Amino acid sequence: MEYCTRVLTKNDEFPPFDELADLISGEHPEYRLSIEEGTEDEWETLLLASNDGIEVALIERLPVFEGSIGEDEIADFLEDTQDCKPESGVEWLVEYLAEVKAIYKFQHLQGADLEEGGNALHALRSMLWERGEAIIQADSEGFTNEEGFHIVWQFSDSVSGPWDMAVRQDGTWHHFKMDLGDPDHREAFMEGEVPGDVTEIQR
Repeated sequence: MEYCTRVLTKNDEFPPFDELADLISGEHPEYRLSIEEGTEDEWETLLLASNDGIEVALIERLPVFEGSIGEDEIADFLEDTQDCKPESGVEWLVEYLAEVKAIYKFQHLQGADLEEGGNALHALRSMLWERGEAIIQADSEGFTNEEGFHIVWQFSDSVSGPWDMAVRQDGTWHHFKMDLGDPDHREAFMEGEVPGDVTEIQR
């Protein structure tokens, strides 16, 4: 089953291919970035792969405008999250998605499961996210805020382990780390509350 993560950004400035390629060659020299569709000046799809040919990810640039694939993806997100919790996170997300100008879609391939391949993918995704005014989405997980903390629950019921989360109260984000498998933590998050036995992370 295809698994994707995405950077959704309000920033419509085009990310130069050479900057992305230089990041990979400099920090992860055993990997390379190549253009699958488009040109250096206007790339559409990139391939991240190891030097010995193990494919890590396909990265698509999807501008959001009327009639575009990017617009269709935004519509799907709105439909998929309308019944999600907490309501305060969903409300913020709906407003945010209305201003998104571009989506960078990472289709995770075989090499993404390797530690070094996963690290290279993460570095590339982080570079796009850190350009500013951007959030991250992951299939079967949900969405982050601009600080990278998880704000909408789309996990399976069997999920567990520590995770960076945030709830929005009176226009302010409250950040914390919770145990996804703890029923009390889970219930508090769904209600838009910070679990009583965790410490808020000051931003």
